[in-house]
Formats: sequence, C-alpha cells, structure tokens
Amino acid sequence: MVMPVQRDEGDLKAAGLVLPPTGPWTVDDLAKLPDDGLQYELFDGMLVVSPAPAPAHQNTVGELHVLLHTACPPDLKVFMAPLDYQPDRFTSVQPDLLVVREDDVGEKTIQRPPLLAVEVLSASTKRKDLTVKLETYARTGVAAYWIVDAEKATIRVLELVDGRYEQVGAVTWDEQLTVEHPFPVTLHPATLLDT
Repeated sequence: MVMPVQRDEGDLKAAGLVLPPTGPWTVDDLAKLPDDGLQYELFDGMLVVSPAPAPAHQNTVGELHVLLHTACPPDLKVFMAPLDYQPDRFTSVQPDLLVVREDDVGEKTIQRPPLLAVEVLSASTKRKDLTVKLETYARTGVAAYWIVDAEKATIRVLELVDGRYEQVGAVTWDEQLTVEHPFPVTLHPATLLDT
C-alpha cells in the first residue's frame, strides 16, 4: 500500500536532508542545504556538488592568497572559498580566490562581478573549472580569470575582451610573470605551487 507523505522541510533540514526543488535550483534553495563540507554550486539552475579540496590544493590557494593579499590596494579585497559569487538567482559559484571592490562586498555573498577569479585545478574540478566556470565567469563579466595547474606547474592569465576570455600571459615553474590586472603582482609558480 502506498501512502502519501506530507513534505515537512523543517524536519528534513534538521535531519540534514533537503528535497530537490521542482524546476531549476535557485540561490534560495541553495541556502537550505546543509553545511557539510561539500561545495555546492549552481550553474543556470543546475546543482553541482564537489568534494572538499585536498591539502595540496588548499596549500596552493593559501600561497596565492598571501601573494594577492600582500599586493592588494586598500580599495580592493581578496577572498578565499567558500564565498559565493551570486550574479543572479540561478547562479552561485565559489572561486578558489576572488578579488572584488570593497564596495561590492555583501553581507554573505558577492553579487557584482569580481575583478579576478582564480581556480586551482584538481582532479575532481578540472573539467568544471575549464568549461562551465570559464563560461560563467565570462558571461557574468568577471574581468580576469587565472587558471592554476599545479600538476603542470603553470598559471594561465586570461582577461575578458568583448565577452570572451583571451590569454594574455602564461608562466611555468621557474619563470616569472608580472600582471597588471587587477593590480600589479608577480607570479612565480615555483614559490606558489604545492606539487
């Protein structure tokens, strides 16, 4: 015998369970998910769940954060994930690092396009970082995107030109590259990457 079950979202949330929405996911649905150490992101209403990053990934993110934070002018802020960039109701992404104008910092999220998003590739996120995140950042007006590949010991520097990213620089292990956007900083993978 099948009996109807009344949906009680309060009890489900308390138990760590959330029923999927009927239709595309929104940032409101995302806010109901448990804080369980996983990374929850929305791409045009589609929920994507990623595992917590590995220690080597986090070490590289930390080194890049120190580099950016040290060079950052006072009117800008550097943040590390988890921090949601939510440009619309159906999109919520967590760049590994982002640089924003101080005036664009919200109470819980960033809603205006960052000046820079940085992704450190890992086995579980590489495909997403190189496709859907790249497309999302370009579509929503993120001015610059750095793709860090610790496995290949490279950092690619992309800048938004007419709605598309163009590579304006790349640097490998023992090389150095000084970039000007969003502020001057020198990238030297040998001192930044945990390989």
